Amino acid sequence: FPGPGLAVRIIGEVTEKKLKILKKADSIVIEEIKKAGLYEGIWMAFAIFTGIKTTGVTGDERKYGETIAIRAIESKDTMTADWVKLPYSVLARISERIVTEVFEVCRVVYDITTKPPGTMEWE
Repeated sequence: FPGPGLAVRIIGEVTEKKLKILKKADSIVIEEIKKAGLYEGIWMAFAIFTGIKTTGVTGDERKYGETIAIRAIESKDTMTADWVKLPYSVLARISERIVTEVFEVCRVVYDITTKPPGTMEWE
């Protein structure tokens, strides 16, 4: 990963723990998009460690965990970008795997912001 690396996908202070969580989530995003045969048609797809804590449930117990955002975009010139309309089944599988396989995460959201007004990265 060029430049500042995955640090641009971690909101707030970059720590080893956050980086570990992000790497796991990001690998699931890419793996599931590839499995669905959609990877070659997407300009960028990745996970973002939002730094937002949220309440979830594991078994019969409440859990306070991290929120991961997913971003998939298409662009022709990098000056503008549109979000990719991933199939619900792919989004569901990504979310299910992240909250199951990345213990610290209890919520997954999908970023549907275009550029402009947003940017490609969150930081």
